[in-house]
Amino acid sequence: MAKRRRLAPAGPFAAAPETPEVPSPAPSQVPPSPRPLGPAPIAQVAGEAAATAALAELSAEMTRARAQGRLIETLPLEAIDPGHLVRDRLALDEDEMQALMASLKARGQQTPIEVIALPDPRPPLTHGLISGWRRLAALKRLLAETGDPRFATVAARVIPAGDAAESYVAMVEENEIRVNLSHYERARIAWSAHREGVYPTVRAALQGLFGAVSRSRRSKIGTFVPLVEALDGTLRFPAAIPEKLGLSLGRALEAADELGQTLRAKLETADAPNAETELVVLQEALAGIEAPASLPPVAPPRTPAAKSPAPDLTRYDIAAGLVMRHWTGPAGDRIEIAGRQVDARFLADLKAWLERR
Repeated sequence: MAKRRRLAPAGPFAAAPETPEVPSPAPSQVPPSPRPLGPAPIAQVAGEAAATAALAELSAEMTRARAQGRLIETLPLEAIDPGHLVRDRLALDEDEMQALMASLKARGQQTPIEVIALPDPRPPLTHGLISGWRRLAALKRLLAETGDPRFATVAARVIPAGDAAESYVAMVEENEIRVNLSHYERARIAWSAHREGVYPTVRAALQGLFGAVSRSRRSKIGTFVPLVEALDGTLRFPAAIPEKLGLSLGRALEAADELGQTLRAKLETADAPNAETELVVLQEALAGIEAPASLPPVAPPRTPAAKSPAPDLTRYDIAAGLVMRHWTGPAGDRIEIAGRQVDARFLADLKAWLERR
Protein backbone atom coordinates (compact mmCIF):
# COMPACT_ATOMS: atom_id res chain seq x y z
CA MET A 1 0.00 0.00 0.00
CA ALA A 2 1.49 3.39 -1.09
CA LYS A 3 2.50 5.86 1.58
CA ARG A 4 0.62 9.18 1.54
CA ARG A 5 2.47 12.54 1.67
CA ARG A 6 1.38 14.92 4.44
CA LEU A 7 0.65 18.51 3.26
CA ALA A 8 1.36 21.54 5.53
CA PRO A 9 -1.75 23.65 6.21
CA ALA A 10 -1.93 27.12 4.57
CA GLY A 11 -1.65 30.07 6.97
CA PRO A 12 0.22 33.19 7.88
CA PHE A 13 3.14 31.16 9.09
CA ALA A 14 3.49 29.21 5.97
CA ALA A 15 6.96 29.41 4.44
CA ALA A 16 7.24 31.49 1.33
CA PRO A 17 8.56 29.84 -1.75
CA GLU A 18 12.18 30.48 -2.31
CA THR A 19 13.03 33.23 -4.89
CA PRO A 20 16.13 32.77 -6.91
CA GLU A 21 18.77 35.41 -6.08
CA VAL A 22 19.50 37.83 -8.91
CA PRO A 23 23.00 39.35 -8.95
CA SER A 24 23.15 43.26 -8.74
CA PRO A 25 24.65 44.96 -11.76
CA ALA A 26 28.11 46.51 -11.68
CA PRO A 27 28.35 50.32 -11.11
CA SER A 28 29.50 50.84 -14.69
CA GLN A 29 26.35 49.08 -15.95
CA VAL A 30 23.88 51.39 -14.03
CA PRO A 31 22.10 53.58 -16.61
CA PRO A 32 22.44 57.38 -15.95
CA SER A 33 19.42 59.29 -14.57
CA PRO A 34 17.61 61.37 -17.16
CA ARG A 35 18.60 65.12 -17.30
CA PRO A 36 15.90 67.80 -16.66
CA LEU A 37 14.48 69.23 -19.83
CA GLY A 38 15.66 72.82 -20.63
CA PRO A 39 13.94 75.48 -22.72
CA ALA A 40 13.47 74.76 -26.32
CA PRO A 41 16.15 76.29 -28.57
CA ILE A 42 13.64 78.66 -30.19
CA ALA A 43 12.53 80.01 -26.76
CA GLN A 44 16.14 80.65 -25.76
CA VAL A 45 16.82 82.55 -28.99
CA ALA A 46 13.67 84.64 -28.52
CA GLY A 47 14.66 85.54 -24.93
CA GLU A 48 18.15 86.62 -25.97
CA ALA A 49 16.70 88.74 -28.79
CA ALA A 50 14.27 90.44 -26.39
CA ALA A 51 17.07 91.23 -23.93
CA THR A 52 19.24 92.68 -26.70
CA ALA A 53 16.35 94.81 -27.96
CA ALA A 54 15.61 96.12 -24.45
CA LEU A 55 19.27 97.02 -23.92
CA ALA A 56 19.42 98.81 -27.26
CA GLU A 57 16.24 100.75 -26.46
CA LEU A 58 17.62 101.77 -23.05
CA SER A 59 20.90 102.88 -24.64
CA ALA A 60 19.05 104.91 -27.26
CA GLU A 61 16.87 106.57 -24.61
CA MET A 62 19.95 107.48 -22.55
CA THR A 63 21.56 108.99 -25.65
CA ARG A 64 18.43 111.05 -26.37
CA ALA A 65 18.21 112.19 -22.74
CA ARG A 66 21.86 113.29 -22.76
CA ALA A 67 21.42 115.14 -26.08
CA GLN A 68 18.29 116.91 -24.77
CA GLY A 69 19.88 117.87 -21.44
CA ARG A 70 17.62 115.70 -19.29
CA LEU A 71 20.42 113.83 -17.51
CA ILE A 72 21.96 114.99 -14.24
CA GLU A 73 25.67 114.25 -14.09
CA THR A 74 28.21 114.58 -11.29
CA LEU A 75 31.13 116.83 -12.26
CA PRO A 76 34.20 117.95 -10.30
CA LEU A 77 34.14 121.60 -9.21
CA GLU A 78 37.39 122.39 -10.98
CA ALA A 79 35.86 121.29 -14.29
CA ILE A 80 33.32 124.16 -14.27
CA ASP A 81 34.30 127.53 -15.77
CA PRO A 82 32.26 130.15 -13.82
CA GLY A 83 33.38 132.93 -16.18
CA HIS A 84 31.99 131.30 -19.32
CA LEU A 85 29.36 134.07 -19.45
CA VAL A 86 29.55 137.63 -18.17
CA ARG A 87 27.62 137.22 -14.93
CA ASP A 88 24.65 139.44 -14.15
CA ARG A 89 25.12 139.29 -10.36
CA LEU A 90 27.72 141.71 -8.96
CA ALA A 91 27.42 141.10 -5.22
CA LEU A 92 26.44 138.28 -2.91
CA ASP A 93 24.31 138.72 0.16
CA GLU A 94 26.36 137.09 2.91
CA ASP A 95 23.29 136.11 4.93
CA GLU A 96 21.79 134.36 1.91
CA MET A 97 25.10 132.64 1.19
CA GLN A 98 25.36 131.35 4.76
CA ALA A 99 21.79 130.04 4.57
CA LEU A 100 22.57 128.27 1.30
CA MET A 101 25.74 126.74 2.75
CA ALA A 102 23.82 125.51 5.81
CA SER A 103 21.24 123.89 3.53
CA LEU A 104 23.94 122.19 1.47
CA LYS A 105 25.54 120.85 4.65
CA ALA A 106 22.30 119.46 6.02
CA ARG A 107 20.50 118.19 2.90
CA GLY A 108 23.03 118.21 0.11
CA GLN A 109 22.51 119.77 -3.29
CA GLN A 110 18.81 119.64 -4.15
CA THR A 111 18.81 121.54 -7.45
CA PRO A 112 21.41 120.92 -10.18
CA ILE A 113 23.30 123.72 -11.86
CA GLU A 114 23.20 124.11 -15.66
CA VAL A 115 26.33 123.85 -17.78
CA ILE A 116 27.34 123.27 -21.38
CA ALA A 117 30.26 121.25 -22.65
CA LEU A 118 32.99 123.65 -23.79
CA PRO A 119 33.72 123.35 -27.52
CA ASP A 120 37.43 123.96 -26.77
CA PRO A 121 38.02 122.55 -23.26
CA ARG A 122 41.07 123.78 -21.37
CA PRO A 123 41.82 121.07 -18.79
CA PRO A 124 40.73 120.92 -16.09
CA LEU A 125 37.92 123.18 -17.42
CA THR A 126 35.56 121.08 -19.52
CA HIS A 127 32.16 122.75 -18.94
CA GLY A 128 30.94 126.35 -18.90
CA LEU A 129 28.50 127.59 -16.27
CA ILE A 130 25.11 128.82 -17.49
CA SER A 131 23.12 129.08 -14.26
CA GLY A 132 23.69 128.16 -10.62
CA TRP A 133 26.58 130.49 -9.80
CA ARG A 134 25.57 130.84 -6.12
CA ARG A 135 25.36 127.06 -5.64
CA LEU A 136 28.77 126.60 -7.26
CA ALA A 137 30.29 129.36 -5.10
CA ALA A 138 28.75 127.90 -1.94
CA LEU A 139 30.13 124.42 -2.68
CA LYS A 140 33.60 125.86 -3.29
CA ARG A 141 33.51 127.70 0.03
CA LEU A 142 32.32 124.57 1.85
CA LEU A 143 35.10 122.51 0.29
CA ALA A 144 37.70 125.10 1.29
CA GLU A 145 36.34 125.34 4.85
CA THR A 146 35.70 121.65 5.58
CA GLY A 147 37.78 119.64 3.11
CA ASP A 148 34.83 117.23 2.90
CA PRO A 149 35.04 115.34 -0.43
CA ARG A 150 31.25 115.38 -0.80
CA PHE A 151 31.56 119.10 -1.60
CA ALA A 152 34.20 118.48 -4.30
CA THR A 153 31.60 117.63 -6.94
CA VAL A 154 28.45 119.30 -8.20
CA ALA A 155 25.27 117.86 -9.67
CA ALA A 156 24.88 119.42 -13.10
CA ARG A 157 22.48 119.27 -16.01
CA VAL A 158 24.49 119.40 -19.22
CA ILE A 159 22.23 121.28 -21.62
CA PRO A 160 22.73 121.29 -25.40
CA ALA A 161 25.18 123.88 -26.66
CA GLY A 162 22.91 126.48 -28.26
CA ASP A 163 23.80 129.99 -29.38
CA ALA A 164 25.12 132.59 -26.96
CA ALA A 165 21.79 134.43 -26.80
CA GLU A 166 20.01 131.32 -25.49
CA SER A 167 22.69 130.90 -22.82
CA TYR A 168 22.31 134.49 -21.62
CA VAL A 169 18.52 134.16 -21.57
CA ALA A 170 18.79 130.96 -19.47
CA MET A 171 21.00 132.73 -16.93
CA VAL A 172 18.77 135.81 -16.76
CA GLU A 173 15.58 133.77 -16.42
CA GLU A 174 16.95 131.78 -13.48
CA ASN A 175 18.10 134.88 -11.64
CA GLU A 176 14.88 136.77 -12.35
CA ILE A 177 13.03 133.90 -10.65
CA ARG A 178 15.43 133.21 -7.77
CA VAL A 179 17.15 136.52 -7.01
CA ASN A 180 15.93 140.11 -6.95
CA LEU A 181 18.65 141.76 -9.04
CA SER A 182 19.17 145.51 -9.10
CA HIS A 183 18.44 147.57 -12.21
CA TYR A 184 22.17 148.22 -12.54
CA GLU A 185 22.92 144.49 -12.67
CA ARG A 186 20.18 143.94 -15.24
CA ALA A 187 21.42 146.82 -17.37
CA ARG A 188 24.98 145.55 -17.10
CA ILE A 189 24.16 142.11 -18.48
CA ALA A 190 22.26 143.67 -21.42
CA TRP A 191 25.18 146.00 -22.13
CA SER A 192 27.69 143.13 -21.81
CA ALA A 193 25.67 140.88 -24.15
CA HIS A 194 25.68 143.66 -26.77
CA ARG A 195 29.38 144.33 -26.27
CA GLU A 196 30.17 140.61 -26.65
CA GLY A 197 28.38 140.64 -30.00
CA VAL A 198 25.50 138.46 -28.86
CA TYR A 199 22.96 141.16 -29.84
CA PRO A 200 23.43 143.85 -32.51
CA THR A 201 22.13 146.70 -30.29
CA VAL A 202 21.49 147.34 -26.61
CA ARG A 203 17.79 147.66 -27.40
CA ALA A 204 17.80 144.20 -28.99
CA ALA A 205 19.61 142.85 -25.91
CA LEU A 206 16.99 144.36 -23.60
CA GLN A 207 14.19 142.88 -25.68
CA GLY A 208 15.84 139.48 -25.97
CA LEU A 209 16.87 139.14 -22.34
CA PHE A 210 13.94 140.86 -20.64
CA GLY A 211 11.14 140.26 -23.11
CA ALA A 212 8.99 138.69 -20.38
CA VAL A 213 8.99 141.79 -18.12
CA SER A 214 6.72 144.79 -18.52
CA ARG A 215 7.60 147.55 -20.98
CA SER A 216 7.97 150.17 -18.25
CA ARG A 217 10.37 147.98 -16.27
CA ARG A 218 12.40 147.25 -19.41
CA SER A 219 12.56 151.00 -20.06
CA LYS A 220 13.95 151.61 -16.57
CA ILE A 221 16.62 148.96 -17.13
CA GLY A 222 17.55 150.69 -20.39
CA THR A 223 17.90 154.04 -18.59
CA PHE A 224 20.59 152.48 -16.39
CA VAL A 225 22.67 151.46 -19.44
CA PRO A 226 24.46 154.87 -19.80
CA LEU A 227 25.42 154.59 -16.13
CA VAL A 228 26.93 151.16 -16.79
CA GLU A 229 28.77 152.40 -19.88
CA ALA A 230 30.29 155.34 -18.04
CA LEU A 231 31.11 153.88 -14.62
CA ASP A 232 31.36 150.08 -14.82
CA GLY A 233 34.59 149.04 -13.11
CA THR A 234 34.80 152.38 -11.26
CA LEU A 235 31.78 152.01 -9.00
CA ARG A 236 32.48 149.83 -5.98
CA PHE A 237 28.87 149.41 -4.82
CA PRO A 238 26.78 149.72 -7.99
CA ALA A 239 24.05 147.35 -6.82
CA ALA A 240 23.28 149.75 -3.94
CA ILE A 241 22.24 152.62 -6.24
CA PRO A 242 18.51 153.20 -5.67
CA GLU A 243 16.14 153.28 -8.61
CA LYS A 244 15.38 157.01 -8.58
CA LEU A 245 19.00 158.09 -8.26
CA GLY A 246 20.06 155.62 -10.97
CA LEU A 247 17.40 156.89 -13.37
CA SER A 248 18.49 160.48 -12.77
CA LEU A 249 22.15 159.57 -13.31
CA GLY A 250 21.34 157.67 -16.48
CA ARG A 251 19.37 160.56 -17.98
CA ALA A 252 22.02 163.08 -16.96
CA LEU A 253 24.81 160.98 -18.51
CA GLU A 254 22.82 160.69 -21.71
CA ALA A 255 22.42 164.48 -21.86
CA ALA A 256 25.97 165.48 -20.88
CA ASP A 257 28.90 163.57 -22.33
CA GLU A 258 31.46 165.18 -20.00
CA LEU A 259 29.57 164.07 -16.89
CA GLY A 260 30.97 160.54 -17.17
CA GLN A 261 34.56 161.79 -16.89
CA THR A 262 33.61 164.03 -13.96
CA LEU A 263 31.99 161.16 -12.09
CA ARG A 264 34.91 158.81 -12.73
CA ALA A 265 37.41 161.36 -11.47
CA LYS A 266 35.33 161.98 -8.33
CA LEU A 267 34.95 158.28 -7.59
CA GLU A 268 38.62 157.45 -8.22
CA THR A 269 39.87 160.12 -5.83
CA ALA A 270 37.20 159.75 -3.12
CA ASP A 271 37.70 157.47 -0.15
CA ALA A 272 34.38 155.59 -0.26
CA PRO A 273 34.61 152.66 2.16
CA ASN A 274 30.88 151.90 2.03
CA ALA A 275 27.85 152.26 -0.23
CA GLU A 276 26.41 155.26 1.59
CA THR A 277 29.60 157.32 1.10
CA GLU A 278 29.74 156.40 -2.58
CA LEU A 279 26.13 157.56 -3.04
CA VAL A 280 27.04 160.91 -1.44
CA VAL A 281 29.91 161.26 -3.92
CA LEU A 282 27.55 160.65 -6.84
CA GLN A 283 25.07 163.23 -5.62
CA GLU A 284 27.77 165.84 -4.97
CA ALA A 285 29.17 165.32 -8.47
CA LEU A 286 25.71 165.98 -9.93
CA ALA A 287 25.05 169.02 -7.76
CA GLY A 288 26.21 171.55 -10.40
CA ILE A 289 24.30 169.93 -13.29
CA GLU A 290 20.59 170.34 -13.76
CA ALA A 291 19.22 166.80 -14.05
CA PRO A 292 15.91 166.12 -15.83
CA ALA A 293 14.48 164.60 -12.65
CA SER A 294 14.98 165.66 -9.04
CA LEU A 295 17.49 163.59 -7.14
CA PRO A 296 16.25 161.74 -4.07
CA PRO A 297 17.85 162.51 -0.73
CA VAL A 298 20.71 160.20 0.13
CA ALA A 299 21.16 159.06 3.71
CA PRO A 300 24.46 160.10 5.31
CA PRO A 301 26.92 157.41 6.40
CA ARG A 302 25.73 155.40 9.40
CA THR A 303 28.99 155.93 11.27
CA PRO A 304 30.12 159.55 10.92
CA ALA A 305 33.85 159.93 10.73
CA ALA A 306 36.24 162.82 10.36
CA LYS A 307 36.72 163.75 6.75
CA SER A 308 40.07 162.52 5.57
CA PRO A 309 42.11 164.15 2.83
CA ALA A 310 41.76 162.77 -0.67
CA PRO A 311 44.16 159.86 -1.12
CA ASP A 312 46.93 159.82 -3.70
CA LEU A 313 45.40 157.28 -6.08
CA THR A 314 47.23 155.63 -8.95
CA ARG A 315 45.36 153.67 -11.60
CA TYR A 316 46.88 150.93 -13.77
CA ASP A 317 45.06 149.62 -16.85
CA ILE A 318 46.56 146.12 -16.81
CA ALA A 319 44.51 144.65 -19.67
CA ALA A 320 41.13 144.94 -21.32
CA GLY A 321 38.58 144.60 -18.57
CA LEU A 322 41.19 144.58 -15.78
CA VAL A 323 42.08 147.68 -13.72
CA MET A 324 44.30 147.96 -10.63
CA ARG A 325 44.17 150.95 -8.26
CA HIS A 326 46.61 151.81 -5.48
CA TRP A 327 46.13 154.47 -2.88
CA THR A 328 47.13 155.38 0.66
CA GLY A 329 44.24 155.82 3.05
CA PRO A 330 43.85 156.20 6.83
CA ALA A 331 44.46 152.47 7.30
CA GLY A 332 47.57 152.40 5.10
CA ASP A 333 48.29 151.35 1.54
CA ARG A 334 45.51 149.59 -0.35
CA ILE A 335 45.32 147.82 -3.69
CA GLU A 336 42.10 147.10 -5.55
CA ILE A 337 41.72 144.99 -8.69
CA ALA A 338 38.46 145.30 -10.61
CA GLY A 339 36.98 144.51 -13.99
CA ARG A 340 35.10 141.85 -15.85
CA GLN A 341 38.10 139.49 -15.91
CA VAL A 342 38.10 139.20 -12.11
CA ASP A 343 36.46 135.83 -11.63
CA ALA A 344 37.03 132.68 -9.61
CA ARG A 345 39.76 131.48 -11.96
CA PHE A 346 41.59 134.81 -11.76
CA LEU A 347 41.37 134.81 -7.96
CA ALA A 348 42.74 131.27 -7.79
CA ASP A 349 45.72 132.23 -10.01
CA LEU A 350 46.36 135.37 -7.93
CA LYS A 351 46.20 133.41 -4.67
CA ALA A 352 48.65 130.81 -6.02
CA TRP A 353 51.03 133.57 -7.14
CA LEU A 354 50.91 135.29 -3.77
CA GLU A 355 51.60 132.02 -1.96
CA ARG A 356 54.61 131.32 -4.19
CA ARG A 357 55.88 134.86 -3.64
